[in-house]
Amino acid sequence: MLAAQPLGADGRVPHTTGHAIKKGAAVAPTAIPFGPPAPLLATLVQTHTDERVPLEIESPPSHRFDALLADRVTGSKTHLDPRLLDLLRAVAQRHPGCRVELVSGFRSPKLNEMLRKKGHHVASHSQHSLGHAVDFRIVEQDADRGVDPRALEGEIRALGWDGGVGVYPTKDDWFVHADVGPRRRWVSN
Repeated sequence: MLAAQPLGADGRVPHTTGHAIKKGAAVAPTAIPFGPPAPLLATLVQTHTDERVPLEIESPPSHRFDALLADRVTGSKTHLDPRLLDLLRAVAQRHPGCRVELVSGFRSPKLNEMLRKKGHHVASHSQHSLGHAVDFRIVEQDADRGVDPRALEGEIRALGWDGGVGVYPTKDDWFVHADVGPRRRWVSN
């Protein structure tokens, strides 16, 4: 509860801007500046739904990131390892204003097995099913195609990433995989 303010001689509440507010008058909320808005690093784009979410230093929160990368078949989700979002932020800072196209995040055992049966390069005990992996591409402003996944692998390692990195440089796949599992590398043909 706010303390009552003393009224001035004219029956008005003194205001710090030098303008008086008449007692009982409605007061519009005032925007309080807290500094400049957070810079937009990139836009996260879920490739299966085209859902778009701003990527900033403090946003999206982890629960929003988890929802964005929920299993695309069952809708189930899990808490993704926060290092994945940190990695996307770090890579995005190297490509200001880019689009981070999210190809795959959490995969339920059902989706994982379905992809394996269709002949996709999917591990039976995938880091995706643990919430420990993300597949993505970086598309710079005004570009039609993403950055070469082999170049992204180099950037990811230069950032100090010590988990797994898979490179998918084919016409149909064109993305990079990053996970928080043991350090390893592979290239899909």
